[in-house]
Amino acid sequence: MTDWIAGIEGTAAGHQMAMILALTSAVAHAMFGALQKGRHDPWLTRGAIDISYGIMALPIALFVFPLPTPQLWLVLLGVFVIHAAYKWLLAMAYSRGAYTVVYPVVRGTAPIVTVLAAGIVFQEHFTALQWGGTALLSLAILGLAGVNLRAATVGRNALWAALGLAAITGVLTSFYTIYDAFGIRLAENAFTFLAWFFVVDGLGLFPWVALARWKRMENRPDPGPLMLRGFVGGLLGFVSFGAVMLATRLDKVGEAAVLRETSTVFAAAIGWIFLREHVGPTRAALMALIAAGAVLVELGG
Repeated sequence: MTDWIAGIEGTAAGHQMAMILALTSAVAHAMFGALQKGRHDPWLTRGAIDISYGIMALPIALFVFPLPTPQLWLVLLGVFVIHAAYKWLLAMAYSRGAYTVVYPVVRGTAPIVTVLAAGIVFQEHFTALQWGGTALLSLAILGLAGVNLRAATVGRNALWAALGLAAITGVLTSFYTIYDAFGIRLAENAFTFLAWFFVVDGLGLFPWVALARWKRMENRPDPGPLMLRGFVGGLLGFVSFGAVMLATRLDKVGEAAVLRETSTVFAAAIGWIFLREHVGPTRAALMALIAAGAVLVELGG
């Protein structure tokens, strides 16, 4: 697998595989994000997810792939800091606002910032058509957030604070996308970076934050269902984060980042098909525009 990945980097086959990986990541991320809403506190859910994928990744990191170089250890230290900040802000946003509003704002803010940053860091450049597709996708995602905001009836007093936190989290999403792409490209073995990424990110902070929060609760939720949700989320996390990072190694970071934001379409589709949530013509049109933006980015490249 490692040799195959190295062999298709920067090729037409690598571009096709990067597209498949980014779209796979989008589907998994929609499901991953949905797990963080519901009856469980978002801080507890995130802690359960993190410890699950951290524990699952640890033996793979220790016994299957080579250990990181000293330089890569420094990058992984940065991974810990950046992702801890991202998850902290996201949990704060989810605690204050509706998931259907917060999630699209985070995802809609990220693509344009990521494409700009990728141009500076990796010397990637989008064509005019690709920029148009990126703008269309981002505006449609933010439009979806606006529609959901208008319909929201719960927690409106704190919703504006949630929107501010969501926008900041979106910028931080761009930052970690670029940083993770730098890390996985730096590693001689991409899977060494991925395995240790999940160990460092999973076991570093949020399990302990969640445990402390759980101990302070008067009515503590049963840890069994919470950890089951965490296990499922951990498996989805491997696909969601692992696939998009492999995509950024194989091909352009900006294109992978834009395609991943189609997760908002998949999230709405999951809600419509499985949760019987109402979509309506406005949301359906915005979802179509998001998909059209992603298509333009691919055609423009």
